[in-house]
Amino acid sequence: MGLQHKKEYTDTKSLRYGHLMIMTDQDHDGSHIKGLLINFLQVQFPSLLKLEGFLMEFITPIVKVWKGDIKHPKQLKSFFSMPEYEEWKQQPGHQKGWDHKYYKGLGTSRPQDAQVYFRDLDTHLKEFHTMKEKEAELIELAFSKKKADARKEWLREFVPGNHLDLSMNKISYEDFVNKELILFSMADNLRSIPSVIDGLKPGQRKVLYTCFKRNLKKDTKVVDLAGSVSGSTDYAYGEASMQQTIIGLAQNFVGSNNINCLEPSGNFGSRLQGGSDAASPRYTYTRLSPFARRIFHAQDDALLKYSESDGKTIEPEMYVPVLPMILINGADGIGTGWSSSIPNYNPVDIVDNLRRRMTGGSKEDMKPMTPWFRGFTGEVVDLGGERVKFSGIIRQTGDNEVEVTELPVRLWTQDFKDRLEDIIKAEKVPSFIKDYTEYNTPDKVHFIIKMEDKHIKNATEKGLEETFHKYATVIDIMEEFYHIRLRYYEKRKVTRFPIWTPKRKTNLHPAIPTQRDAERPRQDEQSVSFHSNDY
Repeated sequence: MGLQHKKEYTDTKSLRYGHLMIMTDQDHDGSHIKGLLINFLQVQFPSLLKLEGFLMEFITPIVKVWKGDIKHPKQLKSFFSMPEYEEWKQQPGHQKGWDHKYYKGLGTSRPQDAQVYFRDLDTHLKEFHTMKEKEAELIELAFSKKKADARKEWLREFVPGNHLDLSMNKISYEDFVNKELILFSMADNLRSIPSVIDGLKPGQRKVLYTCFKRNLKKDTKVVDLAGSVSGSTDYAYGEASMQQTIIGLAQNFVGSNNINCLEPSGNFGSRLQGGSDAASPRYTYTRLSPFARRIFHAQDDALLKYSESDGKTIEPEMYVPVLPMILINGADGIGTGWSSSIPNYNPVDIVDNLRRRMTGGSKEDMKPMTPWFRGFTGEVVDLGGERVKFSGIIRQTGDNEVEVTELPVRLWTQDFKDRLEDIIKAEKVPSFIKDYTEYNTPDKVHFIIKMEDKHIKNATEKGLEETFHKYATVIDIMEEFYHIRLRYYEKRKVTRFPIWTPKRKTNLHPAIPTQRDAERPRQDEQSVSFHSNDY
């Protein structure tokens, strides 16, 4: 366009084009891209957004509904936002007799559709109003790192069903932020931050639902399972993303899952590179773990609330496992305004705490827990103030030689090796290492490091320690899980034994594994398991 930095624009005469039109997918991610472009212009060229008619957008349908043949429909209606479609669908007479199609991206439309869109510019071409002072603050609210707390309040005020009226010819930035961009932010949190009850994100829940539905006890190619999940659960994103989700559910190396719900049959990655060394999904296979149905009990299936898509049942809104999976396997997710970072905990500690809660009267009966990663042999120290220190194992084996046999959790072997190489090169800091030898395996860490004489004492005293920030309300998570899980046990009993009525002060221990169960090894002898109905 010929833009010049720091220039104050009062017109577009010096530019190659007089208008900028944004054309993105009509889904939530498309709204995010629009917002990013508007934010870029507001930061770098704010004067352009104050020019009448400069910024425009071209909208396309997100959903089309019709009666009759799709090529020659008797009736046809297009919707440009999902809330608009959902609102229409709830009206009488719109539930039956209509076919519909979801237009995930611009590529879903045929060339003939594009011709129809461009012939009707009054419907599809929208102009943004000139930006007002308070609207610039809204753009900052949506994207500034300093406004995270304000974004939380913004999202708390969201009213479901509220959406941008795209029948208007002009759009204000205030309406765009508060009625369109906010839909992306809400969806971003829902797909990025796991449920506190089942510990799953929507994509992971779709995988388990498909595996349970297929009773997947025999090996299936990861690439085939990904296709099956996408086809049966209305997964709206790329299959590569789904394949990585499946791989993540099957990983069992140190620093990944304490209990993997899927079995890794093939190379699913290792602690050498934190899982990024997994083989192509075309060559790896998976199936349900023997523990999956003991954790997500089949007798709960009838009690769950299932979502719908295209008139068919898909995955539930949440599962209710017998143990809080979000604590056993941990969780990491970054949404809008909120993020989640929960380390893994020992299934046995969690079972013990649930037993204390069952026999006691409040959450105060439960004891604080220290994060625990299966197979980690280093030291874990609670520093207080919601901080935990994970230390590797290092010892001096000679006058100028040290041996490293464990690294802090999620400091991957290759990353540590790269750090050693950087130190030896001395490009960033003076080198204190002469050389090193490695005897690492996919499961074990083993380095022999030769150091400069003058640095050996400081290095052994410092060790390889790193600080890990712990989630602040583990007991609160346990308490919330406890009450919801107990309600579902009562529902299950009512379903199985109709004459039974629940009593609030019942002292039930259903499906909680015994110590013998917890110590029973998995069938796959390649990895040690500490659990039965744990997660």
